[in-house]
Amino acid sequence: MTVPPLPPAEERSLRAVGARRRAPGDPPTGQLIQTLRAFAKESEALVGLFDARAIAGERHLLSAWAHLGRSRSRGESRLRERGAEFALYVAGDDQLPRALAKVGVADDTIEVVLVAERPLDPVPMLARFGLTEDPHAYPRTVTVETLDRLGIGAEERQAVPDSAWEGLVLERVALVDLAAPAGRSSTAKS
Repeated sequence: MTVPPLPPAEERSLRAVGARRRAPGDPPTGQLIQTLRAFAKESEALVGLFDARAIAGERHLLSAWAHLGRSRSRGESRLRERGAEFALYVAGDDQLPRALAKVGVADDTIEVVLVAERPLDPVPMLARFGLTEDPHAYPRTVTVETLDRLGIGAEERQAVPDSAWEGLVLERVALVDLAAPAGRSSTAKS
């Protein structure tokens, strides 16, 4: 499988930065969620915050964002809130509670990935979240832990070389489009 090159960082409409909390639960998870909601009210630009252990690199986030955009452009929104729907794609899961359990920030999360669409820049946003930039948190290589968090088990991992693990994640993101959106049956007639 040939993976196309990523567009140069300066040309991307979605940007991400690795960051860290001072300690587990500091700042509190609830406070991080309130800050996310505040950004959603202030701007139409997408903002997301994820546990870095669940992010398989730049292509993972860009693929999830592209699938979200295509789904919405076809009128196939799954959720009212774009940020929550983005989490579905990042997790490769069609149910929000499961998706958030996979990729969401929990009390034990220390390293995070903050994602923002232009015109927002995630780096200056870190202070408002109470986070500090950490280039070791993101991007990083795909690990067994990452795949386990995303529900990609040993049998799937063993079917491909380690160098193709990112492809397993991208496949999982794409599979969200195959599940029927909420309130619609996959067998419904148009």
